[in-house]
Amino acid sequence: MEVVQLNDIIKSSKNILITSHINPDGDTLGSMCGMYSLIKLNFKKKCDMLVVSKIPDKYKFIPNIDLAKHIDELDKSREYDLVINVDVAAIDRICDAKVLFDKAKKTVNIDHHKTNIGYADLNFVEGDASSASEVIYSIAKQLGWKVNLDAAICLYTGILTDTGSFRFNNTTARCLEYAADMIRIGVIPNDMFKHCYETYTKDMALCQAYCVDKAVFLDDDKIVYTTVYKKDMEKFNTDEEFAEGLVERLRAITTTSISFVAKEMKNGGCKISMRSKKVDVAEICGLFGGGGHKFAAGCTMKCNVEESIKKILHEIRKHEL
Repeated sequence: MEVVQLNDIIKSSKNILITSHINPDGDTLGSMCGMYSLIKLNFKKKCDMLVVSKIPDKYKFIPNIDLAKHIDELDKSREYDLVINVDVAAIDRICDAKVLFDKAKKTVNIDHHKTNIGYADLNFVEGDASSASEVIYSIAKQLGWKVNLDAAICLYTGILTDTGSFRFNNTTARCLEYAADMIRIGVIPNDMFKHCYETYTKDMALCQAYCVDKAVFLDDDKIVYTTVYKKDMEKFNTDEEFAEGLVERLRAITTTSISFVAKEMKNGGCKISMRSKKVDVAEICGLFGGGGHKFAAGCTMKCNVEESIKKILHEIRKHEL
């Protein structure tokens, strides 16, 4: 069984790297730090943890996250015995860290995106799982690993945030059972909710309000989108973090079938975050090199915001809304 192989590979590896994806969210950070805690507890080994972009301030509470290194801090010529990617749907999502992944003696891919093609030596991809954190906890249970409070806090963070605080349709009996296990270990749900959902700054709140106010409604209000330009973030003195939850707020409007946020990138391209109530948006985003889940997906486009919106709308309108 592959799960037993994972146990053996970790045992035989002297240096291990755990990698999260670009623009990190609660699941990739929680699963990264959760895996770190599990390996340290069960194998008495310390791992390197890698991020390829800024860690949002709201997730600074996650145990051991202060030990994570940015890609610029690591020696890219180093060869690891084992590299473990967590919540990384496609290999390009680790950006410059791909060189470390390619040189590793063994590679592992732990994920929950149905679009993941299984690009590592060992692949644990469960498309029906709520989060990569849920997959990791499942592995831990199968292998009989001990789970301490640090690991529980980390993995609960991933499950909590990827289910939208247990509101999204990926909330299953299994992930609730796992969350209950973590509460029994000592996780305090109220504290976790405050960390993940009640940490907005004034500037972030004002910026989101501004973006909602300028939202565009189309096709009998079934399509709604808003734009975020670099000048908007400068105006409100905020960064990437403010956009978290914005596209969900637009989808929550009763008439909305599909919502998306088109965000201008520093290089002039455009990042699309899309949500839906019934249309497969992973399929739409896949046309532009992106992916994700059926009702929550995204992609990065090389053209400017206006051209990106035109292309996205063209594809959306091919579907019954």
